[in-house]
Amino acid sequence: MQHLNITVSGKVQGVWYRKSAQLKAQELGLNGFVKNLSDGDVYAEAEGEEDALEAFIHWCWEGPPLSQVENVSAEEGAWYGMEGFEIRR
Repeated sequence: MQHLNITVSGKVQGVWYRKSAQLKAQELGLNGFVKNLSDGDVYAEAEGEEDALEAFIHWCWEGPPLSQVENVSAEEGAWYGMEGFEIRR
């Protein structure tokens, strides 16, 4: 089990990125959250199996159809034992 702190930049706000990320994370069995940042980026923390996290990062590069992802950075973080995957405001 692993925890990742993920930042996605580009045209990722106002394009259903957070909801799409939530649905993908739930599909992959990940726990955590996703939220918009004031600088226009999207930030997520995700916990789960390494292969599911890799699939989530791959999806983050694609995003929903209206997004235009320019960069995805992921750093390993401390494990919190999160439950569910929520959208934070």
